[in-house]
Amino acid sequence: MTSTLHLHMPFGQRSQHMVICGDDGLAHRLAVTLDAVCGEAVTVVLPSRREGHAPEIAALHRDPQSPVELLVAARPDEQTLRAAGVEQAAALALTYRDDQVNVTAALLARTLNPTIRLVIRMYNRERGKHLERLLDRAVLALGRTEDTVLDMSTTVLSDTDTAVPELVSAAAVGQGHTLQVEGQVFRGVVRPARTPLRSADLATLAVLSGAHQDDPASEDSPETPGEEGTQLLPDTFTAYHRQFTHGRLMLEEVTHHHPPEAPQRDRRSYGAWLRDRLAHLPWTVFLSREIIAVFGALAAIVAILAVATVLAEPGPLWKSVYLPLLDIFTMGDPATDESPARRVLQLIAGFVGLAVLPLVVAATMNATEAFRKASVGHPPAEDLADHIVLVGLGKIGTRVLAQLRTTEHRVVVIERDPQARGVALARELDVPLLLEDAGAPGVLDRARIRQSKSLLVLTRDDGENLDIVMAARESNPRVRVVMRLYDDDFAATVSRTMRASYPDATTRSRSVSAMAAPAFAAAMMGRHVLGIMPVERGSLLFTTVDVAGHPELEGRSIHQAFRENEWRVLAVGPATTPQSSGPSDTLGGGLRLDRPGFDWRPSHGRTLRAGDRVVVASTRRGLDFLMTGVQPHPADPRT
Repeated sequence: MTSTLHLHMPFGQRSQHMVICGDDGLAHRLAVTLDAVCGEAVTVVLPSRREGHAPEIAALHRDPQSPVELLVAARPDEQTLRAAGVEQAAALALTYRDDQVNVTAALLARTLNPTIRLVIRMYNRERGKHLERLLDRAVLALGRTEDTVLDMSTTVLSDTDTAVPELVSAAAVGQGHTLQVEGQVFRGVVRPARTPLRSADLATLAVLSGAHQDDPASEDSPETPGEEGTQLLPDTFTAYHRQFTHGRLMLEEVTHHHPPEAPQRDRRSYGAWLRDRLAHLPWTVFLSREIIAVFGALAAIVAILAVATVLAEPGPLWKSVYLPLLDIFTMGDPATDESPARRVLQLIAGFVGLAVLPLVVAATMNATEAFRKASVGHPPAEDLADHIVLVGLGKIGTRVLAQLRTTEHRVVVIERDPQARGVALARELDVPLLLEDAGAPGVLDRARIRQSKSLLVLTRDDGENLDIVMAARESNPRVRVVMRLYDDDFAATVSRTMRASYPDATTRSRSVSAMAAPAFAAAMMGRHVLGIMPVERGSLLFTTVDVAGHPELEGRSIHQAFRENEWRVLAVGPATTPQSSGPSDTLGGGLRLDRPGFDWRPSHGRTLRAGDRVVVASTRRGLDFLMTGVQPHPADPRT
């Protein structure tokens, strides 16, 4: 959810001081990103110095190289926001887990500083849409001062929504931070040394150091400065010659997004479809050990009583069986006029019925429930291979499934709760579904984990996620693993350990807050920043820039507009004005990119004109120059 309001003033005229309110993992990650990656001065408002991730944030403050300041306040009231410098700040992020606290603070902040960029974490998506409209109407009322048009916006984000593309990309195509523009997905992918380029590769983003990891954005990637270190946005000569020994980071086009469609039924008669459906129903659940034992015991008791009835009152065999059944189920008349033996047998049968009937009912209900669950489920075909196994259909799992189904990848889903929100979607999309506990013996095998290429584990329990991954690794040591973990430190430790234990397989463990932080940071930096891609200890920022009046762009070819180690033009499109309503496609911080679309393979000789808008990859140093026209000092630590 992002507001469509987009008003500008020159980048260099705004203070870059930023404020974060919160103490959870997202607040910590956001402070790290803005401080170390983006070079921003940050004030963090903490409810306490000891709870949540406050100690880690305090450690940033104690670092003499870090500009992070702390303010401890129980709640973000007006006095707290004034003390944090919101009246002069460029942006405010509200990351509390309570939507109402975030809403109240956002309204106060907009009153104190009508020009501030607000980035708000919201769990209730509908409420977030209403809040955006309300706060942006306040901008329209208060935002214009004489001839200056201010760059202000309200961006409401869900850390769940921002993490989903990263999870999808990691499971579908391996590691790499993702970008989304106009329904297309892009990612940064490492091409090892001496590997030929692929048709999906769009541009060289970096030539990596000789000591780089397979994932240059991982937390344990080394930094190798100097000529042999990572070179961001290198020139053609460097990109060509060094890649044969060092490898390079490429921007790759992953896929065109299209809405997920339910599979079309083949044109068969209803009778044929019904026979096929009945043939695949799990009738075997009614032959379970429990059912056989209970009904076997009932049959033995009836047989014994039938023999006793024959001995007491000789007669037809059917009557000797029929009468004990009536007595067991208390359906017969009292045998007051019968012989004493018959009355005794009726009492015995009645007591037996009291003992056995509850077992019969319970076994029948269990079998019926198992039949219902298995009927809802849809096991994968026996020849299925090269698919993605998705465990967990909660909030994140459901959205991941929806996005995976927009690609050509086949998916098998495991979810133990038949009432989970994503079960209905899986059935609608006709995705193979196992309604079982993924940690139970044999379940992963039934999902054909040995033949799969990726495993996505998205349950709410960190320990359970790790157990599932370790079981999967035992069955398929080379399967690509992506798991969601809540604790950042635990995620980093698990990732390193799994990589060491299975060096030939890809393991990616990240917390949702770690994956969401770049999108929140991009929104705080302004809508010209589309996304942030960490590369070892540096970073690349993706922005849109209107060519008109820009001395480094207008009238130059794409080749001439390139500046080594500072920026590179990736795509060219028309400079359009964002509309006030209607559907939009967003990337990172949420800039609306209207149709017609961008050309992601422009000729290097194409001349940039006043009517163009370009997508640019830049370093922080390059972004400052692009937006202000003032070159930072070479020793600027932010670069």
